[in-house]
Amino acid sequence: GPRNAALLARRAELKRQIDDWHIRRRGEPHDPSEYRSMLEEIGYLVPTGPAFSISTDRIDAEIADIAGPQLVVPVTNARFALNAANARWNSLYDALYGTDALGDLPPAAGYSKERGQRVIAWSKSFLDDVFPLVGGLHAEATAYRPAGGALAVSLGDERVTALQSPEQFAGHRGKIEAPEAILLKNNNLFVELKIDRDHVIGSEDAAGVADIILESAVTTIMDCEDSVAVVDAEDKILAYGNWLGLMRGNLQEPVTKGRKTFIRRLNEDRSYTGADGRPLSLKGLSLLLIRNVGHLMTCPAALDRHGNEIFEGLLDAMCTVMIAMHDINGPKRNSRWGSIYVVKPKMHGPEEAAFASAVFEHVERCLGLQENTVKIGIMDEERRTTVNLKECIRAAGNRVAFINTGFLDRTGDEIHTSMEAGPFIRTADIKAADWIAAYEDWNVDVGLDCGLRGRAQIGKGMWAMPDLMRDMLDQKIMHPEAGANTAWVPSPTAATLHATHYHRVNVARRQRQITEGGRSTDLDRILNIALADGRNWSEEEVTSEVENNLQGILGYVVRWIDQGIGCSKVPDINDVQLMEDRATCRISSQHVANWLHHGVVDRAFVEAAFRRMAAVVDRQNAGDPNYLPMAPGFDGEAFNAARDLVFEGCGQPSGYTEPILHRYRVAAKRRRQ
Repeated sequence: GPRNAALLARRAELKRQIDDWHIRRRGEPHDPSEYRSMLEEIGYLVPTGPAFSISTDRIDAEIADIAGPQLVVPVTNARFALNAANARWNSLYDALYGTDALGDLPPAAGYSKERGQRVIAWSKSFLDDVFPLVGGLHAEATAYRPAGGALAVSLGDERVTALQSPEQFAGHRGKIEAPEAILLKNNNLFVELKIDRDHVIGSEDAAGVADIILESAVTTIMDCEDSVAVVDAEDKILAYGNWLGLMRGNLQEPVTKGRKTFIRRLNEDRSYTGADGRPLSLKGLSLLLIRNVGHLMTCPAALDRHGNEIFEGLLDAMCTVMIAMHDINGPKRNSRWGSIYVVKPKMHGPEEAAFASAVFEHVERCLGLQENTVKIGIMDEERRTTVNLKECIRAAGNRVAFINTGFLDRTGDEIHTSMEAGPFIRTADIKAADWIAAYEDWNVDVGLDCGLRGRAQIGKGMWAMPDLMRDMLDQKIMHPEAGANTAWVPSPTAATLHATHYHRVNVARRQRQITEGGRSTDLDRILNIALADGRNWSEEEVTSEVENNLQGILGYVVRWIDQGIGCSKVPDINDVQLMEDRATCRISSQHVANWLHHGVVDRAFVEAAFRRMAAVVDRQNAGDPNYLPMAPGFDGEAFNAARDLVFEGCGQPSGYTEPILHRYRVAAKRRRQ
């Protein structure tokens, strides 16, 4: 506890020194070399040590060898947790049919045969791209069957052909002469062709293909942090209880769809006959990681010997690891190596990464676990971690199994760290700023330089528009192309569509190309502060920026405070559904706080905009029977919490939203008891 507190004090002291430096130079041109020298002098930027490679061992294939999508779900929602764990295998046909992936949405009622044919055509073309045949197309296939350890494909002209790469045939299920499923493998990912000539789809397919099942969400983060609203012992018990059910394998949840109610449980493994004729078992579940909270917050769920709340991160470390022992001392359905994967967010620099490693070392000793059983995922979402990433990895080098970038939290910390430097450019422009591109490349480059290839995940952030799958298909291929072997997606359906990118891009090969090419990202680009020179925005542009940010804050906070929903689809000001969590709230609140601090807008302007946007959010939620309107009183916990996030934003530790959100959520819960 005292070590944790000292690290937080160090954060605050560094922030004070950076603020003082900017204040002393206010009105002067920014000098990048002097700025970097100051960061080095105060210890914010530490010296880079010699070359090294991480020594993490006992790593599951889903982390080390398989590049694919990653889900992040609130562990407090059992239904979401089960859906995500079961999302290892999903229907490509369903993902294409039920979304706008083809460019439009399906008809409201009934099955559209025309749309179904478009789905099948897209899917067969995908098979041609990643599992090409010798002298033929999958659309021409009339039968698939195993033949002497290879795949024989009959074509409509009575020819029999094969895969151009015979090793892509992995196995089958059912009789050889009439298989129920054909198993293919590409870039370490499996694809199942489901054969059923009695099925409504399969009966009209020349080869009897009723569906194409893709290995989709290879890994899933069960989240105790940004996507949940957990403020007390009651909430922690819910989170830990669901994690316990996942680790024991007995979590279940009743689900009602239409007039039908059923019990959702964890999937079993999938059985096949391998290409070599031997039994082949594939995991039916996504490999589960658990995201603990960061170092900041304390929690009333447990008290120290003096009656004070303990740091929540310490409670998470002990409880989530102890719960995971049900898996590693049992059937090892999750980690076949008996490892526990803990994602640790919001760490600032190497000292805090070393502290996290020490905490898990202590937990292992307490619980009698083998040394380095606990593997750490380092979230590269705070500026001091980014600029010192190599030393952060070194500090936990025997445990690191994951690093990733997170644009929203990273931008929130960027604004807060440089709050006194001046007003920032608009949020849409920040996304296109040079430091963002440099930061994304830097993360991959440093990870590869530290030996993560073939041993750990290098990840990229969330696609935040869950209803825009066509755009995701067009754009998110950039993540594997960037050398990332995983990236976050907002749903099992999105995971299936994103999985197609990992078939089209061989990430292991791409990582080798980056390493051999000697790409080196300039740290000074990352340190370039995205300040608004000249401030020549129109009144309309200023109003639009502030209203967009405030509407997003209110839309998220009102559900967090009043209903305890930590992550959900929230309509933006244009009624486009966006995935919102505390990271999106952090950037929005810090940006308005920055403009307020530097006089781009005044308090009266922001107050009036808050009230206008509260009315918009009330309208957007009018169909929710559990929703509590903010207007016309503007005096509820949710509205006041949103206001405090902006008006007290400059004084919040690292610009985090948790202290204010927790305070008001506790008050709302007490009022309703």
